Amino acid sequence: MSSPFAARMSSVHRSFIREILKVTADPQVISFAGGLPNPGLFPMRELAEAAAHVIGEEGRTTLQYSTTEGHAPLREWIAARYRERKGLDVTADDILVTTGSQQALDLMGKVLIDKGSPVLMEAPGYLGAIQAFSVFEPEFRTVPLEDDGPDLEVLERELARGVKAFYAVTNFQNPSGLTYGPAKRRAVAELLAGTDTFFAEDDPYGELRFAGEHQPPVYALRPENSVLTGSFSKVCAPGFRIGWIVARGPLRDALVRVKQASDLHTSTVTQRIVYRYLETNDLDAHIARIRECYGRQCRAMQEAAARHLPPEVRLTRAEGGMFLWAVMPEGYSSMELFERAIRCKVAFVPGRPFYVDGSGDNTLRLNYTNSEPERIEEGMRRLGRCLEEYLAARQGGCGPCAATA
Repeated sequence: MSSPFAARMSSVHRSFIREILKVTADPQVISFAGGLPNPGLFPMRELAEAAAHVIGEEGRTTLQYSTTEGHAPLREWIAARYRERKGLDVTADDILVTTGSQQALDLMGKVLIDKGSPVLMEAPGYLGAIQAFSVFEPEFRTVPLEDDGPDLEVLERELARGVKAFYAVTNFQNPSGLTYGPAKRRAVAELLAGTDTFFAEDDPYGELRFAGEHQPPVYALRPENSVLTGSFSKVCAPGFRIGWIVARGPLRDALVRVKQASDLHTSTVTQRIVYRYLETNDLDAHIARIRECYGRQCRAMQEAAARHLPPEVRLTRAEGGMFLWAVMPEGYSSMELFERAIRCKVAFVPGRPFYVDGSGDNTLRLNYTNSEPERIEEGMRRLGRCLEEYLAARQGGCGPCAATA
């Protein structure tokens, strides 16, 4: 019997991470699985005051329908920050407010991707983008990531073949935690300059740098046929679902049209609350607290990994963001390891879902921002024990890990 749903639904799968979060609801499980900001850093008092003002003093306009492009003062605030902090030539007219950066991905898919359109993804790539773009049934291609960005030889070859869009997370990439270096950023811009490829640069983590030097977005070097996305989820609170797209000309106009067809506009209430918060508080001081906390948590995970993980397991070094990426020897499966780890009351995200070609079975993603250092230490001890026993078992060694080991 044929499916009653549209054919495209066959390529849309449940989020693997969302399914894992159900498993980790047990409070005894130390979870490094979710990409969750630290809730202890949410500015709750300040946001409560902003909400009270917006509803109490501006209720008649706040609760009314609004423009698709978004709250004009908020768009100007975002554009001004790009001009002052990044040196970008951006105006409020270039900003489209979206319902989280996930909607930005959906809108880009609607505007750019036809069935069979070649879309280039990083390997590993952001799972949310893979899921969003899959709805439009593209032909996924991949470019491997090196420590400082994409493999330029593969990127050049794929662009020469013809690519409709190239999607990249250039700062503290999800899932790998890697960042494009200055030379790779210039090279990517130069390779794109000779093509008609649309470049989608997703930057939800750029403000979260706790080591090293800030890097300009690739968008600054190649703004034509490019978009840059951002979000308040990581520097304010994800529950507001406020993101944005920087785009110009016909591309921006097309994005506005498909957003009108999607939801008319992002919640006016949350836009105005966020703007009031930004207007009456020092966001940079708040971000400084986030950076200090995340830097401490990242160092705790890296140091615990050095103590507890087997030497065969390699871990990326992050200068910001929310994730570290672990690589086991070839032939080992993080899906098999995950089953053992859950029995040990520790969780992570197996790496395979981050690869559109089904590879990456020996990789896994670790989130450090939602666990305090003491819990990170214990979680990495548990994971290290499971890894040692799993590697030994695959080599003909011992039995299953015990939660009390």
